[in-house]
Amino acid sequence: MTFFKAESISIDFGGIRAVNNVSFEVEKGTISTIVGPNGAGKTTIFNIISRIYNLTEGVITFEDKDITHLPAHRVVSLGIARTFQNIELFEHATVLHNLLIGRHIYCRSTLFSDLFFLPSVKRMELEHRRKVEDVIDFLDLQHYRNQLIQNLPYGVRKIVELGRALCTEPKLLLLDEPASGLNVDETEDMSFWIDDIKKLLGITVIMVEHNMNLVSRVSDHVLAINYGRLLAQGNPREVQENSEVIKAYLGEDKGVQ
Repeated sequence: MTFFKAESISIDFGGIRAVNNVSFEVEKGTISTIVGPNGAGKTTIFNIISRIYNLTEGVITFEDKDITHLPAHRVVSLGIARTFQNIELFEHATVLHNLLIGRHIYCRSTLFSDLFFLPSVKRMELEHRRKVEDVIDFLDLQHYRNQLIQNLPYGVRKIVELGRALCTEPKLLLLDEPASGLNVDETEDMSFWIDDIKKLLGITVIMVEHNMNLVSRVSDHVLAINYGRLLAQGNPREVQENSEVIKAYLGEDKGVQ
């Protein structure tokens, strides 16, 4: 069974082709990273996978199921979650409440059962809380549980957004520049979280990232794109040493340190 596959995907915005005939596969239990200069089409690919954008051409399959035309909420229900480059949290809600929002896809109650808080609703609420507490423990967020998002430093907010995605119990997690805006120590911590998500939780990851040290540290497979086209793919070293990647992403006379 093919876990995830993008076949000849393309998307046009007006007369501009933002992603042009890109194909790749992701194996279960791995971390794949998409790299490239600003405007290369990396986040656009994420928006295609998560069904924010509709493809112009191509096919996307997840666990051998065609998801090319599924609505976004169905994609989440199948087990695909994502974070965003710009943090999308509810500023005036607590960390706990933001994480609980990640459980909404599992809500099966009715207006009647909610109104009278039937035993089935109570059991469901307790199960949601247990799952969220597991994520809080996993990401060491105990100290921030009841704090408002607006009072938290940027680095902690990044972890909270990661936690909310984990609360959906994804099979495939899309991380859009998880190290963006983080300092060296926070980036180091993020690399540990990503590695643990794969090894301890068994979640497959596709990541968009500019920090090449992080890419080299956690990635099993790397795809380099530029102007919406696939330049190279392979293990981190193979891609970093590719002459076209060096020219497009790092500059003519630069290499990866």
